[in-house]
Amino acid sequence: YTLLQTSPTVLPTRWVPSWPGLPKLPVPPLQQTLNMYLKCTSHLITEEQLKKTKAIVEKFGAPGGMGEFLQKKLLERSEHTANWVYDYWLEDMYLSNRLALPVNSSPVMVFPKQNFRSQSDTLRFAAHLISGVLEYKSLIDGRALPVDYARGQLAGTPLCMDQYNKVFTSYRLPGPKTDTLVAQKSTVMPEPEHIIVACKNQFFVLDVVINFRRLNEKDLYTQLERIRKMSDIEEERLPPIGLLTSDDRTQWAEARSMLIKDSTNRDSIDMIERCLCLVCLDEPSGTELTDTNRALLMLHGGGTDKNGGNRWYDKPMQFVIGADGSCGVVCEHSPFEGIVLVQCTEYLLRYMRGSPSKLVRAASMSELPAPRQLHWKCSADIQTFLTSSADKLQRLVKNLDMNVSKFTGYGKEFIKKQKMSPDAYVQVALQFTFYRCHGCLVPTYESASIRRFQEGRVDNIRSSTPEALAFVKAMDVEKMELLWTAIKAQTNYTILAITGMAIDNHLLGLREIAKELKLEKPELFSDTTYATSIHFILSTSQVPTTEEMFCCYGPVVPNGYGACYNPQTDHIIFCVSSFCDSAETSSDLFVKTLEGCLKEMQDLCTKCNTEAKPADSTKRKDGTTKVMKNGSKS
Repeated sequence: YTLLQTSPTVLPTRWVPSWPGLPKLPVPPLQQTLNMYLKCTSHLITEEQLKKTKAIVEKFGAPGGMGEFLQKKLLERSEHTANWVYDYWLEDMYLSNRLALPVNSSPVMVFPKQNFRSQSDTLRFAAHLISGVLEYKSLIDGRALPVDYARGQLAGTPLCMDQYNKVFTSYRLPGPKTDTLVAQKSTVMPEPEHIIVACKNQFFVLDVVINFRRLNEKDLYTQLERIRKMSDIEEERLPPIGLLTSDDRTQWAEARSMLIKDSTNRDSIDMIERCLCLVCLDEPSGTELTDTNRALLMLHGGGTDKNGGNRWYDKPMQFVIGADGSCGVVCEHSPFEGIVLVQCTEYLLRYMRGSPSKLVRAASMSELPAPRQLHWKCSADIQTFLTSSADKLQRLVKNLDMNVSKFTGYGKEFIKKQKMSPDAYVQVALQFTFYRCHGCLVPTYESASIRRFQEGRVDNIRSSTPEALAFVKAMDVEKMELLWTAIKAQTNYTILAITGMAIDNHLLGLREIAKELKLEKPELFSDTTYATSIHFILSTSQVPTTEEMFCCYGPVVPNGYGACYNPQTDHIIFCVSSFCDSAETSSDLFVKTLEGCLKEMQDLCTKCNTEAKPADSTKRKDGTTKVMKNGSKS
């Protein structure tokens, strides 16, 4: 990167540093966080519980108390690290989470449906996409990506670009208690020069650099054709080992430890873990390719009887290309945020649209070495693990309740005309919807980028504000002032979050530094209110795109909703997920209610705009207004 670049002579060739010119993430003032914590939770708990929590918070924040001691330690940590919360956050958000990655953790990007007429069309698309991936990787390696700048609130600030370095050079290593994010940061290990192609649950090594030369698109197509033919040889077909990566993390860690006792398996796993990315050539799903069904296929592959085993979930980027035209990307979320996924996939779609396929004109290598199939030796214990993993994936597939909906009543253009933030408006609409469905508000998570700071990832915007509750309760009597107040509260919290002043990361840091110092857990963190406050029944994220695609993910708790939205000029795409086995949730009901709430909010805005039109008043020469009808202003 050209802006604020440090001397490359002291750096490994493939690692871009965190910008020294960006500020460090601040540690918020302790009392500010404690006061905000009470404000964010007071209306979500009982009066009795609130009284107890206030006493606990007061004790924690008292002069000379535990809170002040831990705050001092956090400030010391901040002085000696680039980002005081990064390691705590990464472990808490991802690495210590034992749930399976598909649905529970890994978001997906769903591409427009492709119209493949033949297998050749599918492989041409795959070759073209791989060519784009290699171009994008060369931009990252050459530090030639344009710098990201903040959009929305406080727009124009340069953002930390660290996350891009992990897109093609990292993987998530399962562990018995916590996973490890392994990111190649040095030139000690050889540069990855291969991708893995998954086809019919088999894995193949496709070298993209041979004899120091990158394969052109024609060569890539030739190799993909060979892989397709190799996958058709039934006697060479091996068990669907990829299913193991769809299991919960502790189970997969145990299975992996057993697998790598054999050198053949160890070599195969090493090739997968060191690859740039996966390209998954999927079989036709046999389902109608609606937006919802394509989202489901990306999230879990359709299960064991479809393409559920044609994955390796530990890798950050898996490009899925279905023979039936269902295409997209599965993303392991721990190395980077959604905006990095969006930027990469939008580059690829633009590349494929603007760069004609070069299959005919390109000169081919005279002799390409054949791609290599990865082999596995499966003991009886591994077969048992596979059976268990397959069963759990099938249950996950049956349990996911997904609804992808395009709300066409209006889009962000109408909201901007109301001089409101589209994101804040949609967040208030989601609160309104939840209240209509369930009669209350619940702790809500909305990710807020803190990439303005060195090694910044995200903090949480707590959207279920007291102001939102006041609005949704009053909506029946059409209180426009309360909508404005709720929008303002949401916008203000957003600014707090993106400037490093929200409460979730700070509370996490205080909790984790107490654990690090081997202190007794402060009562603040064993209090029921704290447990309630981090049980995010509504998990939301705005993922806007400029290309025709959408992002979705699963709920983060068993009785919750995942709600991802993509506001466009004249429509908004909503991807709402929940679990079928929860009696409390229904994605279809939520979406239907959401559409009604958005319409009611539009009607409220339109009515108030009509009433406020200057037709009823005249301007005096001094600029003051004289009301003509009721004479109430002069």
